[in-house]
Amino acid sequence: MKTYDIELQRIKSVKHDKGLIELGVDVLVMPRSPRDENAVTSCLSIPVDDARTLLILLKQQITELDKLQPRSRRSGRC
Repeated sequence: MKTYDIELQRIKSVKHDKGLIELGVDVLVMPRSPRDENAVTSCLSIPVDDARTLLILLKQQITELDKLQPRSRRSGRC
C-alpha cells in the first residue's frame, strides 16, 4: 500500500448530493518515506483554523441532510 503526507492548504467548497458530502480543496500530496515504521496509513495535516472551518461546514451539511430524512429516522434509532 502506498502512503502519503497530505497537507490541506485551502477549503474551497462543501456540498452534498445523494448522501455523499463532497469537499473542494487545495492540497499538497507527497509520498511518505518507506523508512517510517509507523507509515501504515496516510497522514492528513490541517491547520487549526481550517479544521474549525471544516467542522462548521460539515455540521451545516449534515444538518441539511438530516432535514431531508423522514422524521422517524432523525432520532438516531434505526
